[in-house]
Amino acid sequence: MAALDATGLNAEGLRKDGFLERLQLFGLCSPAILLVLIILVIPAGWLAYVSFIGADGQFSMENYSRMISRKSYMRIFITTFEVSVLTTLVCVLIGYPLAYFLSQLPARIANICMITVLLPFWTSLLVRTYAWLVLLQKKGLVNTFAIELGLWDEPIKIVHNMTGTLIGMVHIMLPFLVLPLYASMKAVNRDYMKAASNLGANPVSAFWTVFFPLSTPGLFAGMLIVFVLCLGFYVTPAVLGGGKVIMVSMKIASNIELFVNWGAASALGVVLLVLTIGVLWIASRFVRLEQIVGGGH
Repeated sequence: MAALDATGLNAEGLRKDGFLERLQLFGLCSPAILLVLIILVIPAGWLAYVSFIGADGQFSMENYSRMISRKSYMRIFITTFEVSVLTTLVCVLIGYPLAYFLSQLPARIANICMITVLLPFWTSLLVRTYAWLVLLQKKGLVNTFAIELGLWDEPIKIVHNMTGTLIGMVHIMLPFLVLPLYASMKAVNRDYMKAASNLGANPVSAFWTVFFPLSTPGLFAGMLIVFVLCLGFYVTPAVLGGGKVIMVSMKIASNIELFVNWGAASALGVVLLVLTIGVLWIASRFVRLEQIVGGGH
């Protein structure tokens, strides 16, 4: 009986110690939790609340029913996802070889070359976008040089359309793919490639069976970052799209600036937020998000 009582007392003491430890951990985390509430939860809640306010100031579903009844909203969402997907794919086609090349260089040379990847961050986003507008317009440098080289006979339209938008978006988003991908590639032990060669694999086979799978966490991280950022992008499609490539962010801005309709703008924001969360949820079905964020193999 004494042994049983001692066991019960020990169990009770362990539960109290565990509760006190969790309470201390909560106290340590409370500033961060408060910050998340202030920055993320409360604004998102306010956005959701305003989205149910109609034009008459009363609670209404008209902002959401409008998105369902008008086909223009569906086209805007399709365009948003189309631009995001195409930008992500082009960034992968350009960024993966670039990151692989940088990862194979000696550390000192690779660090110098990484400056070229980080260089766009030193320039204003608006400045870079208008620079592309100058380069791609009909009398811009691209058309002028192409005509002089005989690539085509007269200026072609490569701005104020999907092509110009994609060029500007890829230029801005490419570093967001290269940086996590480069970090993931640098973490791959080169001895694995040597071991694959010793086992009879040729360089191409060793790359696809060893190196590429180990680099996929960084690749998925970069793709996810680029895609999610593209969903809410505004400046580049607004300038380079010329009003012909309308994304959700642009429609939100027009609802506020032209119609002063905060309810409609908030409803679009809520739908875009839900779709973004859906994308993250789908991504988590294929690979653990903590693996992507942590860059682990």
